[in-house]
Amino acid sequence: MNHFTKQHTFWLVLIFTFMLTACQSAPTVKHVSGPIFDDEAFPSAKHISIESEKDIFRLDKEARTYVQQTVGHIQDPIERTETLARSIFKRLNFDLLYRGDANTTANETFHNRAANCLSLSIMTYALANEADLSVRFQDIQIPEYWTRREGVSLLNGHINLQIIPQARSTNSFYLYKRGYQIDFDPQTQKKHFPRKILSKNQVIAMFYNNKGADALINNERDLAYAYFSAALKVEPNFDSALVNLGFLYRVSKLFDLAERVYLMALASSPDNLTAWENLAYLYAYSNKPEQSAEILARVESKRLRNPYYHLDLGRRDYDSGDLQQALAHFNRALAIDKTRHEIFFALAKTYFALGEVAETERYLKKAKRTAKNMQEKELYQGKLDLLSRS
Repeated sequence: MNHFTKQHTFWLVLIFTFMLTACQSAPTVKHVSGPIFDDEAFPSAKHISIESEKDIFRLDKEARTYVQQTVGHIQDPIERTETLARSIFKRLNFDLLYRGDANTTANETFHNRAANCLSLSIMTYALANEADLSVRFQDIQIPEYWTRREGVSLLNGHINLQIIPQARSTNSFYLYKRGYQIDFDPQTQKKHFPRKILSKNQVIAMFYNNKGADALINNERDLAYAYFSAALKVEPNFDSALVNLGFLYRVSKLFDLAERVYLMALASSPDNLTAWENLAYLYAYSNKPEQSAEILARVESKRLRNPYYHLDLGRRDYDSGDLQQALAHFNRALAIDKTRHEIFFALAKTYFALGEVAETERYLKKAKRTAKNMQEKELYQGKLDLLSRS
């Protein structure tokens, strides 16, 4: 992922994944009450400065001038919308590097050469507002999808933007209800996933949640607590932030609080498999094996047809050195979905570790063929070139 990549716009959930065999029903979540914050356990958090809403969406003079020079002279709402969108994508394709941990504000993203897609969506929202366009965020209900970073599985969500052209003059009447979709992952545009409108506060909470996840991966626990707390003060029922806060409490040995926030996440979102999984891990750690097994069996039964579940398990096996088991999981993922370059690359990487050059080359070529954009195709071609010289 080097130049701009139309990847998932994501918020992060820290998880553990288990492979199971049985299938049972999940326990009923009872009403949970009580405090979910423990400021005394993270004393440095109160001294940490958290970006405000204004900080997150602010554009400086240079960014505002860019908007005015791009669309300021255009009166037609549709033309203004299309011109701004084309300009943003052209600018990104030439100037931006994609980096998953680059959780930046709108203004930082505009000036930086690195960003992730949540940051890109926030920036685009701010630019569209500056262009007098009506814009809103949409939550795309994609299947569970994981990536790995620093040995931790990260569950990715996806959002996009809808821009509805509006006439600038109050004396003008303009009707255009359908709007335009701006999406930094072309795959979601090809599939009709359910979607719902997100409030600005929900996106702010996602931003804080991502910052907290980054901090937790780096073992900066007070910083993580500050951001997860900020997310939940903006959106108290944000289940992803609740799950991450529970993860923080578990690794900090605050087990009662961890259970409480997991149960609150499930009360808000009963079908959140990641919350169930983390709760099960907590129960296993807390010497409650029967409850843990019951939950984990249900989670696995619901994930068996998700290629990314097998992909994540395979990556875990690869990291632990069990290459044959990794291949088995990657092939299960491939049997479910033959369109994802990540699966072909995982197979190529494993065959390379096994010393099977011909299979490595075959799957690298398939990864390149199924890649979504030129950046990924160039990445795989580079690996093929290195392989041919070895």
